[in-house]
Formats: sequence, structure tokens, C-alpha cells
Amino acid sequence: VQLQASGGGLVQAGGSLRLTCAASGATFNSYVVGWFRRPPGKEREFIAGIYWRDGSTSIADSMNGRVTIFRDAAKSTVFLQMNSLNPADTAVYYCAARLGSSIREEIYDYDYWGQGTLVTASS
Repeated sequence: VQLQASGGGLVQAGGSLRLTCAASGATFNSYVVGWFRRPPGKEREFIAGIYWRDGSTSIADSMNGRVTIFRDAAKSTVFLQMNSLNPADTAVYYCAARLGSSIREEIYDYDYWGQGTLVTASS
């Protein structure tokens, strides 16, 4: 399984950004794909996850409804739409995958990781 995250960049506070996770190397119907982030000096944290087979999702409460996760099954791609960004959202964002149907929030539950993409939200 290979995952490639992209779409990061510099955005002004209040702006939006869509991150992309391109997945390959498996049939993903039995996988969960999650997005995590690691702010500077902090631990990696869960943002959102999606179960590929039925598109069910889970969003971290801490995101306060500002993010949406969805997939394009035909393109084996998962997106993370982020709105109302603020400097606290500055982080390296990672996508990860795990085999199974449960959307887990712990990093050790995921077996495959992309390389990360940097998002910087300026004030």
C-alpha cells in the first residue's frame, strides 16, 4: 500500500484548503483511510477518517465541524476539505490506512502512512 499526500501550502487565516491522499497498491474496499496532523512541537493527532467501502466517516470533535473527508473511489483518492483555517491548524498533515472497518483515532492502529504535506495558516 502506498499513500501520497499533497495539497498543502500557505493559506491566510479564514481560508480553505483541500488536501489529497492518492492511494495505490491494494483494493481499498476493506480499508479505513485517516488524516492526521502534527503541529510544531506536538504529537500527531487524528483529524478524520473514512471507511472506503461505504464512505462512512468520523471527524474529531476538536475540528468543530470545519473539516470534511470524502473519497473518489474511481480515482482511489481521499480528500480532506478544511475551512476557516487559523494558525493553530499549522501542521504537517498525513494520510494513513488500516485494514478493517473501524475508524480508529490512534496512530498505532494504522499500518501505512504517506509522507506528509505541510499546511501553514498565517494570521
